[in-house]
Amino acid sequence: MTIYVGNIPYSMKENEIEQLFSEYGKVVSVKVIIDKFTKRSKGYAFVEMEDEAQAQTAIDSLNGNEVQGRSLKVSKANPRKEQ
Repeated sequence: MTIYVGNIPYSMKENEIEQLFSEYGKVVSVKVIIDKFTKRSKGYAFVEMEDEAQAQTAIDSLNGNEVQGRSLKVSKANPRKEQ
């Protein structure tokens, strides 16, 4: 399952997000979205977890949690739209 993680601190790195989610199960991948012009984080990321039940537990547990002064917005990611 792919999870949307919004409102992350701009300084947060992929390995820190992986560490946060790995408490709930196996993390397959983490992708922090970077602005192509400024090369800085846009403040959100996508986390892919192997097990759907563990992913749902992570969503339920982490949504609204404060990390470095910011309240995380965690939910199931919507499928990408064709462009």
